[in-house]
Amino acid sequence: MRTMTVLALSAVALLGACKRTDDGKIVIERPGEVDVKMKNDTVHLPSVGTVKDTLTTPSIGVKEETLIVKKPVIGSKRTEISKPVIKP
Repeated sequence: MRTMTVLALSAVALLGACKRTDDGKIVIERPGEVDVKMKNDTVHLPSVGTVKDTLTTPSIGVKEETLIVKKPVIGSKRTEISKPVIKP
């Protein structure tokens, strides 16, 4: 759908820029001398660093309930991680 729209608009623009002369030749209007000016811009890239953080993570273990059965036990422990931080 979008492709057909782009093609239709291109065809209309192309036909609008063309003219016929009295002897039957086709003349296409296009920009003559185009002056291109360059402008320098400075881009500051952000720096990526790391920050230490502490999280509580689950720990899974077993505890003997009887001689035969070992009961699963879920606890928690503190874990130190380093996470990325973007500094402008």
